Amino acid sequence: MKYILLAVSLLLAACDKPPTIAAPQREVLDKAKAVDQMVQKNTEEEKKKVEDAEK
Repeated sequence: MKYILLAVSLLLAACDKPPTIAAPQREVLDKAKAVDQMVQKNTEEEKKKVEDAEK
């Protein structure tokens, strides 16, 4: 019974804190998404320039 109470109390204590490991990963993911958007925008602009040059 002691072990069950100990395990439950540890689980509850762990749930109180926000995940600190995920925060840096989330920041990196957000930066990667921003870079991806920039690359897609530049690709579209270059594609448009090529199409305009062919006309």
